[in-house]
Amino acid sequence: MADVAREAGVSGQTVSRVANGRTNVDDATRDRVLAAMRRIGYRPNSAARALRNGKFRSIGVIISALPTFGNSRTLDAIAAAVVAQGFSIILMPVTRPTQGEVTGAFSKLNEQAVDGVIILIEQHQLDQSAIELPHGLPVVVIDSSARYDYPVVDTDQADGAATATRHLLSLGHETVWHIAGPPQSYSAERRRKSWRSTLELAGAFVPPVLTGDWSPSSGYRAGLTLAADPSVTAVFAANDQMALGLLRALHESGRSVPGEVSVVGFDDMEESAHFWPPLTTIRQSFEAVGRHAVAALLTEIETGEEAGEPVSVPTELVLRSSTAPPPVPRVS
Repeated sequence: MADVAREAGVSGQTVSRVANGRTNVDDATRDRVLAAMRRIGYRPNSAARALRNGKFRSIGVIISALPTFGNSRTLDAIAAAVVAQGFSIILMPVTRPTQGEVTGAFSKLNEQAVDGVIILIEQHQLDQSAIELPHGLPVVVIDSSARYDYPVVDTDQADGAATATRHLLSLGHETVWHIAGPPQSYSAERRRKSWRSTLELAGAFVPPVLTGDWSPSSGYRAGLTLAADPSVTAVFAANDQMALGLLRALHESGRSVPGEVSVVGFDDMEESAHFWPPLTTIRQSFEAVGRHAVAALLTEIETGEEAGEPVSVPTELVLRSSTAPPPVPRVS
C-alpha cells in the first residue's frame, strides 16, 4: 500500500479507502490510485482484511444437488442480490438432506470462511427432528415448514394454489383435478393441501390426486389418465412443466384446451406464455424470495440479531388462454 501511495502521490489512507470501496474519494484520485495498483500489481488482501474486521464478505448456500426449476431460479436471485451487496457466494450442494450431509456442508463452509449461510433444500427431511442445524453462523432457510429459530423466507404457496383452484371453480367447473409435485417437496405438499381445502370449503368433490415429479414427462403420463376420463374439465398442475406435459396428452387424446378441459399451472416460467394455448398460471417471484433471503441474512450478519417473523412472498394469477367455462352438456 505504501508503494501504491508513493506511485499515485496520495496518502496511505486514501489508498485504503479506494481498496475498501469507500465513496469519500473523488473520481480523479480514485482513477490515479487504481492505475498505480495496476502498474505495481497490487491486489487488496481480502483474507487479511477479514482478520482485521471479522468479516469475510462471503455467503454460503447449501443447496440440493438435484436441481429444480424453482431452486435454480431462486439461486440466480440470491447470487444477484449477494453480488449487488459486494459479497461473494460459495455453493455447497448436498445429495441428501441428512444430518451428516448438512453438518458436513456447514463444516466445509466454515473452512471457506463465510459470514452466513442460506439453506435452499426443499425435501421434507430437513423438517425432521433428527436434523439439527449447527450454531455459530447466521442462517436463513428458504422454502421450509421447519420450526427453526432461523428466519424463513418462502412464496405463499397455499394462497397461490387456492387462487388457481378458485379461478377454475369461478368459471363454473364442478371440481378441479390436481397433478401434484413429489411428496418429499415442501412446495408440492402446501399446494396439494391448499387445493384440497379450497375444494372442501366450496363443497366440491375432491378427486384423487395424481402425483408427478415436476417434469413434463410426468405431467404427460398423468395427462393421459385424465384425458381418458370425460368427466375431467379442469386441472391444476403444481408447476408449469407438468402442465406442459398435460397439454400434450390432452391434445394427443383429442381433448381441446380450453374448450373441453381448462388447465392452470404454477410458476409462470418464461416459456408458459408460448405454450399452446398460452398457459394460465400462478406467478411466483423467485427474485423477491432471493432478495428477502439475502436481506435477512445481511441483517443477522450486521446486527447479530435474527430477523423477525417469516417472510411470505405473495403470488399472482396470470390469466391467459388455457382456461374457460366448462363445455355445455349436449342435449340428446
